[in-house]
Order: sequence, then C-alpha cells, then structure tokens
Amino acid sequence: MVRAIWNGVAAGHGMTATRSRLRRRELARVVAAATTGYAAGLVPSADVAAKLASRGRVDLRDHGSGNPGGANALEVLGPRWGYAVMAADIAKGAAACRIGRLLGGDVGQHVAGVAAVVGHCYPVTSGFQGGKGVGCSVGQCLATFPAYLPIDIAVAAAAASGSWRQRAFAATTASSVVWVAASILWWRRGWPNAWGGPPTIALPLAAAASSAVIFQRFSVGQRR
Repeated sequence: MVRAIWNGVAAGHGMTATRSRLRRRELARVVAAATTGYAAGLVPSADVAAKLASRGRVDLRDHGSGNPGGANALEVLGPRWGYAVMAADIAKGAAACRIGRLLGGDVGQHVAGVAAVVGHCYPVTSGFQGGKGVGCSVGQCLATFPAYLPIDIAVAAAAASGSWRQRAFAATTASSVVWVAASILWWRRGWPNAWGGPPTIALPLAAAASSAVIFQRFSVGQRR
C-alpha cells in the first residue's frame, strides 16, 4: 500500500517535471523567434539603398522627411530605389514571421512579426533611429493575416504618395484600427486565413502591439 502511494507521488512529480521542461522549451522557442524577428528588422534596407544610389553621399536622416524608410527613399532617391526599399521592408517582415513560425509555431510567428517591426523602428545598430515600420508591418500581414493584406497594401501606397507627411499618420491610424478590428473578427469567427494559419488570440494581440510601436515611432518623428 505504502509503495503504491509512493509510486503515485513519484509519477506525479515526474509529470510535473515533464510539463515544466515543455514550458521551458516553448519559452525558449518563443524567445528565439523574438530574437530572430528583431534581427530581421535590423536589416537597413533604406540605408543600403541610399549608399548605393548616391555612392555614400546621401543619408536619408538628413534629407527629405529625415525618415530612413521607403516613403522618404521614394522622395529623395526616386521611384526605383524607393519601391526597392518598400519591397525589402515587406520581405523582412514576412521572412521574420515565417522563421518565427518554424521556431515557435503560431505564437512564434506573431512574436517574430512584432519584433521585426520593433527592430525596424528602433534598431540598436543605428542608435534606435529607424523607419516608421509601415512596410515591415505589411510583411507581417502578408505572413500572418493575408486576408487583410489588400487593405494594408492600399494604406502603405497612400502613405508613400504625394504629400505623405500630412496624410501618412491619419492613413496608418485608420489602417491600424481596421487591422486590429479585423483580426479580432477573424479570430472570434474562426474564418479562413489562407497560409496565415487558423486565427488565434495571438493575431489581434500582435496587430495591436505592432500598431502601438508604429504609433510611437510616428509620434517621435512628429516631435522632431
């Protein structure tokens, strides 16, 4: 009888230890996804384009709006380089999410997407002076929420055309509100999400987190 009780207690401890190890592994995978996402966001696509286009004579932080992003590259360097920067920013956001999914599953892809936007907006390699994250968030949508992608692309295009300085923040605000609202709707309804995978609560949480980072970056830029 005593031995049976002891075996039961030992089995219970073993199950607890196993669960603990599984949680640590899951956490490690999510941390790896976040680290990889931030590293992807650090890729200085606008800076590289400026150096190639001007042979090192132009720093986008000193020209145009002062923002090292696709819209300012379009204004300062021209359409060829501007659209190349936008494509690169979208690609690094999408790549971060796909790698994050491989590392940490559904949670990993969303964490990596947010981390990529953070890395793009606040790159440690450039004194935390990065772009505004719009293009990178388009890549996040492309990988995790393809159903919303057409709206996000339309807003990114609007933010990059004409007098974008006057319209970009309003357009991005509207897009972010719809992004979060749509992601909540998709999650609650369980609607199909193509290659983004079944929508979970991580979808609206990631949309809200990336939107908050972008809003913060816009507000910092407007105070300068």
